[in-house]
Parts: sequence; C-alpha cells; structure tokens
Amino acid sequence: MASKLLGKQTFVLQNPPSFAGHACVVGKKEGEGPLRDSFDFITEDSFLGEKTWEKAESALVKKAAALALSKASLSSTDINCLFCGDLLNQCVGTTFGVRELGIPMFGVYGACSTMAESLALAALTVDGGFADKAMAVTSSHFCSAERQFRTPLEYGGQRPPSSQWTVTGSGAAVLSSEGPGPYVTHVTPGKMVDNGTTDANNMGAAMATAAYDTIRQHFEDTCCGPDAYDLIVTGDLGAIGSEILRDFFSADGVDLAAKHQDCGLLIFDRKKQDVHSGGSGCGCAASVLCGYLLNGMREGRWNRILFTATGALLSPTTTMQGESIPSIACSLVISKTK
Repeated sequence: MASKLLGKQTFVLQNPPSFAGHACVVGKKEGEGPLRDSFDFITEDSFLGEKTWEKAESALVKKAAALALSKASLSSTDINCLFCGDLLNQCVGTTFGVRELGIPMFGVYGACSTMAESLALAALTVDGGFADKAMAVTSSHFCSAERQFRTPLEYGGQRPPSSQWTVTGSGAAVLSSEGPGPYVTHVTPGKMVDNGTTDANNMGAAMATAAYDTIRQHFEDTCCGPDAYDLIVTGDLGAIGSEILRDFFSADGVDLAAKHQDCGLLIFDRKKQDVHSGGSGCGCAASVLCGYLLNGMREGRWNRILFTATGALLSPTTTMQGESIPSIACSLVISKTK
C-alpha cells in the first residue's frame, strides 16, 4: 500500500530530509541583478577561464557543488548519490562538471524544471532510507543554450518581447537525513501538459499550463490553498507565463497573486537589464532557490514555501517539424519545521 501518497500525485515525506548545504554560482549579468548579495560566487568572465561555453558551464557546476559541500562541512565521499542535469544534449554541462566527484549519479532532464525534479528525487531517496545524504545539482549557460536551441550568437537575431534570457548559473544542494532544516516535506511531480504552443520564443506561455496543473493538483491533494504558504514560487515563467498562471487561478476563484513570485522575474531587473520577459534556464530556479530563497528561510523571512520549477521540453528538431512544445512542472514544499 502506498502509505506516503496523498491524493493523486503528492508524496508526503515521513522522514523529511534537511538542507545540509546549498550554494549558487552565476555569471556577470546575473550578478548585476537585484539578487546579487544572495549568490555565493559571481564570475566576471563568461568563459570562466575555459576555452568553450560548454566547458564554462561545467566549471559553474564544479564550483557550485564544491561550495555546497564545503558549506555542509562534507566531502564528496560523504554523499551516497547525486541527481543532476542541464539543458544540453547528454547533459554535458553537469556530467563533465561532476565527473571528478566520484559519486554514484543519476542523470536528470526536465528542462528548466530540472532543479525541482533533481531535489524531489534526492529527497525521496533520503526519505526512503536509500541514502543518508544526497545531492542535487543543476546548471545552464546563456551562450551554450542559445547555440543549441536557437541560433548562433554571431547571427544577432532579433529577440521578440516574449523571449526570456537563459541564466548563466548553477545551483547545488545537499540533503541529509538529519539536521535542523529547512526540510523538504512534500513532493508533487507533474504530468506532461501540452497546450499547443509552438513558439520557441514564448516559453512562459508553454509552461504556464503545466505550472497551473501541478499547483492546482497539489492544493487538491493537500486540501489547502495559497494561505498555507508564505511564498509560492515558480521557475521560470517570466512576465507572460506568470500572468497566465494567475489568470488560470483567478478563473477558479483563487487569488495566487498575493503569494506568487517567479524566479525568472526575481533574478533580473527587467527595467534596467535587457532580458525581455525575464530569466529562464535550469540555472535560473536553481540559483534563486540555493541562494535567495533558502537564505531567506534561514534568516526567518519565510517559514513555508511551495517551490514549483517549470520546464518547456523544447527540441529544435521537433519544433522545426511543426510539433508543439510540451511542458512539465514539479512542486516541493520546503518548510522550517517537519
């Protein structure tokens, strides 16, 4: 009998794992945004001393993982398993970044939802007694992502207002079976949702339906609403997707706006930085969570957060074949108490 399943899709963790350590590393543009003070390391060079952007992304991962382990006062030999992924083919950003750690690894792909998916799997693994300590690491890099998903940077193509700026950054978190918190107490994995969006420059519209579907199901499973949380954070719908999400809930008679924030809108200043609809990429939600959000919980700003990272499962090949863009979202409840 599935004793930890609540409702249709929500898992209740009976032994909630604690965040033993977390860290985030970002690029120069991200470091010029409003969350500058929450980042552990800001690089001034998009290459990070490497010869390619893909190697630079791996350097971000390596740095974030090392910092998270250090802040947890642990070494890689203390970690039982690692969940990691990014936007690139074969997840080369993370796989090359963690190859020297020597930790049993599960590669994960959920597009921009990868941090929530990685953390969810790490939390379930620890709660299930399969590991004492597990780590989740996720990354993205503006240049490597643009090269893979859209056009060469040298092309200088016009970006429409609906487009989002892929964050150069990486977030890493260590979960432990023991510790003072914050804790992961619930996980609500999402279903594949496809609303028919075909515009590769409007990820927010593609992902908003998935965010709505998962959060709505979480509320139904737990018999609660926005008032149960100090903050409901999505990542990363941007300006357009966030508005669509709030409209969906408004039609249900639920006011999400008072509690809702989006990682893609938090990480950049849209008035001062040319990011159009906001930030995106695996590193967006990862760096905001592993810096601003978890730091804020430790400082007492919030006691309970619903963190929902969203991913548009875009493939350049299928998009050019006329396919739509399916999306997914994964929710986690992060609480200062069990």
